[in-house]
Amino acid sequence: MNSTIHSSEDDLVFLDEPDSEEASVASKPMQTWRIMIIDDDPDVHSATTFALGSLEIQHRALSFLHAYSAAEARDILQTETDIAIILLDVVMEQEDAGLQLVSYIRKTLGLTDVRIILRTGQPGYAPEIDAIRDYDINDYKTKSELTRTKLYTAVTSAIRSYEQICAISASRRGLEMIIHASTELMALQGLQNFAAGVLVQVSGLLGLNTEGFVCARQTPVEQQDEGELFVIAATTLYEGKLNQSLSQLDTATSSIVTRSLALRQSVFEADITALYFNNVAQKDFTLYLNSGLHLNDMDNRLLSVFCGNVSVGLDNVMLTSRLHNYAFYDPLTGLANRLKLLQTLNETLLTSLKSHSALSLIDIDHFAETNDALGHQFGDLLLYSVAQRLSNTFGEHCQLARVGSDTFALLGEDNLVCPDKILTLFNAPFDVDQQEVQLSATIGLIKLDEYDGDGSEALKDTNIALKRAKMNRRGGYEYFTRSMGVEIRERVLLMHALRAAFEHEKLFLVFQPQIDMRDGRVTGAEALLRWKTDDGRFIPPDQFIPIAEYSGLIVDIGEWVLRTACFELVHLRSLGYTDFQMAINVSQVQFSHPLFMQSLNKALEDTKVPPHFVELEITESMAMKDPELLIKTLQQIKQLGMSVSIDDFGTGFSSLSHLQKLDVDKLKIDRAFVNEIQKNSSEGSIAKMIVQLGQNLGLSIIAEGVESEMQANTLLSYDCHIAQGYLYSKPLTRDDLHAWLATR
Repeated sequence: MNSTIHSSEDDLVFLDEPDSEEASVASKPMQTWRIMIIDDDPDVHSATTFALGSLEIQHRALSFLHAYSAAEARDILQTETDIAIILLDVVMEQEDAGLQLVSYIRKTLGLTDVRIILRTGQPGYAPEIDAIRDYDINDYKTKSELTRTKLYTAVTSAIRSYEQICAISASRRGLEMIIHASTELMALQGLQNFAAGVLVQVSGLLGLNTEGFVCARQTPVEQQDEGELFVIAATTLYEGKLNQSLSQLDTATSSIVTRSLALRQSVFEADITALYFNNVAQKDFTLYLNSGLHLNDMDNRLLSVFCGNVSVGLDNVMLTSRLHNYAFYDPLTGLANRLKLLQTLNETLLTSLKSHSALSLIDIDHFAETNDALGHQFGDLLLYSVAQRLSNTFGEHCQLARVGSDTFALLGEDNLVCPDKILTLFNAPFDVDQQEVQLSATIGLIKLDEYDGDGSEALKDTNIALKRAKMNRRGGYEYFTRSMGVEIRERVLLMHALRAAFEHEKLFLVFQPQIDMRDGRVTGAEALLRWKTDDGRFIPPDQFIPIAEYSGLIVDIGEWVLRTACFELVHLRSLGYTDFQMAINVSQVQFSHPLFMQSLNKALEDTKVPPHFVELEITESMAMKDPELLIKTLQQIKQLGMSVSIDDFGTGFSSLSHLQKLDVDKLKIDRAFVNEIQKNSSEGSIAKMIVQLGQNLGLSIIAEGVESEMQANTLLSYDCHIAQGYLYSKPLTRDDLHAWLATR
């Protein structure tokens, strides 16, 4: 065998220079290797010539031709000859200008010897596998990966290939077979298919009816001692050895393969051969043939060129395999991901399997808390453990996928994908990192029989069922129904309509006066948000406020309400109502927003409203949700001079110990307790208790929803003096409020 030259960085094997008598080609020997650079970016020309200009390859310097467009390149190629390599940009005048030029070079000009290295800065414009398969190019690189060393390696490899091709151009047999074999191999996807293709092509190239197999090691090169070599492709004679470890084969066979890997080169013996294929990924890849190869120098060179092409193809296959895995599989659990599930789901919906299949989403309850408490590494181990248990039970018969951080999908026959079987898996604790962890799961399901949508819609509807199950009861399940779909779609439509209404200033405020029932004096008003659609229909606040909170739009709406109410208060004061207090509701989402205090300060600064005439209303449930945050924020609000009241008091099951810690000024009795006040009845005692509680805590009391004189008198008897309700006034628009106040 010829000696080999190794690049210290890229470890690619290059052929020796051919003997002088074999190097005679049709054209005269060149004094330099002529390289043509075709690229519309002058910087690429400069960088390439700078990187290669001072180098020699095969004892010859390099010279360069430059073209800055595909059209200019066509003109040059019509007159210039003896070009060894073309470094060609994919995207120039047009997105496929480079590929069109390849076709012109090969088909129109008939230049079959020149080596073409396709380069691109925009990989998406010409998919690598498609370009290599469909066009006669010799390498495909992204500009970002072509370091000086790799550019030199690629050019050196191409020049040596060109030299060899020229040396055997009188006999096209080997060249045509190499090109054909390489093209065929490039079209194959997956390592095993590629390996099987190499076996077929090498037999055809050598003209031998030989048997053999390909073996590969899955572990990285630095872990070779820990990994095993496995047979991944085989001819008929060795078919029974597929997927077996190399150590299970006979000594002579395993010995030559092991020696080839240790030397990182091919080994030729009298009756057997091991061909080693180097690659950038350093994945061990060796082909065993049960025949000795008695090769002349030309055959040796042909075989070496073929091995070089296989190495390039192997790099591409490895890259494609990695990209395929990243695209379709979850790296943590090894399960399919959402994209792969959708593929399988769409296929299922188009076949007879649809009639008896079901899809389930399995959500781990309170996983976020476990993750935060025990750490993300523990959380990953826990998810892997859940995936293993699901795989052990359903893996052979169902499609499993991980479609969210803690959400798994299960697709299969409906008698298998049923909630009882799934939930049973969570009865036993999970053994994770020598700890037993008890988990529960909530499940959403959909039966695909008579389902009309596609895969993405089925997954979306299953998620709707899952959310409904989580709302109703953790650890339970829900099947999707059409009514669920109608309800969620109506919510989405309402959310979009609300956003449009806010952007087009269709929301407005009304103001309900607050009265001192002892003398009828107006003490202030509560600002209330209203939405009237273009067709004159009012959307009730209890419908659109939750949607605004869910979508996050409430933050912007709440800030607008705050500023608008403050501006109105300033206007009322200019009209002479200097003791008027404005009550403004603040939602939980708005209150918890990190910029809430900043927006509050800005509103006070911009409107110049006196802070002590502004009262912020928070709900009781909100007060209990995050007491520590609330206490801190309330302190900041009180420092600004504003007052705070708790709205709907009595409906949220407050803790009195928490209530005592809150720096609030007023309790508002919910209208439900005011409605309970009946003539000659003991009802209304809750309202009385709230009044007494407020007095004991030194808080003011206001009642809402007062609609009768009897309710007003009863509240006065409880010592509650301030009220609002239809007995005094309905909520009024800005102009109506001004007119109403004028009559008082």
